[in-house]
Amino acid sequence: MTEKNVIDVARDVVADGVLDEQGVETILAAARKRSEERPLTTKERTEIMSIVRDCTKGLAFSKLPMPLRILSVLLIISGALGVVSGIVALLPMINSGFLEQALGRITTTTAVVIGIAAACSFVSAVLSFFVGLRLIRGLRGAASALINVNIAVTVVSLVCQLMLYGISWLLLFSFVSLAAQIALSAYLNPSLANESNLQAGLRKLDTKVHAEQGTLGLADPGEGYIRLDFFNLFWTFMVGSVIGLIVEIIFHMVVVEPGVYQDRAGLLWGPFSPIYGVGAVLMTIALNRFKDRNIVFIFVVCTIIGGGFEYFVSWFMEVAFGATAWDYSDQFLGDLFGGRTCLLFASMFGVLGTVWIKLLLPAFLRLFNLIPWKWRYSVTLVCAAFMLVNCVMTLQALDNWGARKAGHVPAPGIEQFYAENFDDEYMANRFQSMTIDPSKSVRA
Repeated sequence: MTEKNVIDVARDVVADGVLDEQGVETILAAARKRSEERPLTTKERTEIMSIVRDCTKGLAFSKLPMPLRILSVLLIISGALGVVSGIVALLPMINSGFLEQALGRITTTTAVVIGIAAACSFVSAVLSFFVGLRLIRGLRGAASALINVNIAVTVVSLVCQLMLYGISWLLLFSFVSLAAQIALSAYLNPSLANESNLQAGLRKLDTKVHAEQGTLGLADPGEGYIRLDFFNLFWTFMVGSVIGLIVEIIFHMVVVEPGVYQDRAGLLWGPFSPIYGVGAVLMTIALNRFKDRNIVFIFVVCTIIGGGFEYFVSWFMEVAFGATAWDYSDQFLGDLFGGRTCLLFASMFGVLGTVWIKLLLPAFLRLFNLIPWKWRYSVTLVCAAFMLVNCVMTLQALDNWGARKAGHVPAPGIEQFYAENFDDEYMANRFQSMTIDPSKSVRA
């Protein structure tokens, strides 16, 4: 079966503007038959889903149930009022200087959480407005897609409220809103479930075929060495974080302070140094299509990426938290970059990057594939959730550490939580190579 046949099957199935369960099975059957010759490419799967979504019809506004028509109008009105009221409430606070005074009494973490919560409210109002408009136009699928985005926004808002106020009656409205949005999304376009099942089926088939052929994670022909998908990049980050930490600890024990162990971890929990993990991801993305180029080219690119990223991280940590984890002022060309990077350590990134691209990446791709393909998404999702929480709480702990160093008295809520669970002694012991000087941060 040729590529044209697979695409034509998908086009024929949705010719009447409807995708039902039988249509899903028809397309998947054609995909399975085609995969006996060669796997579907990412481009082909994307084209199939595009055809399905483009051909699925909406429903005229006049044919919507009366409650849904009323809801459409209410969403437009409430969304518009929400946007206007948010702007009207914000402008006087900015002009009067109230916001500036209020921000001076809280930590950056608290300010950021408040800002995210406010932004979520504003975005939710905008989304409600456009959901109403799309319902009036009969675009139930498009409206449902916006509602799904709004569900994510509401979840973020819930988390922010929980962090700021704890368990309180204020959460009730958000929970009711979340439940209503989920119910409305499921009602608006039942065929979306079939689209989701088709997409999941194509992805599962692709994973199964590549797993059987031993090519799981490899890119499609002409698109580089590995697939730059979330799975591969996440595990590249994880492996890079661990290997980087091990190399840095050994380098410190052998070269910097012979025989002296120093914990060089960069997160609250686990043996991770995220600067190396992110560096590995950046180098993989930049050089994925050039893996077979000569070593000099790869070394130079990795040196530039590593040195530039190291400079940025040093600047960000100092400006945001007043934190200094390294200073290369006494190294060759260190003064030129303010001690944030230097030729020696940028070159070390170049060496590590070259070894990663040329030798380790193929080996670790095989290691990633040891995760059973039926589990790979679940395992990755759980680990990704842990790392997200780990990274966010690390930044918040650093922010509150700096605030306490500056003499700020922790307020009830987020600040008190970090003062009790991640106090100054804990932070100094966990981040042994780091010093905090609040006067260097933007809050000084």
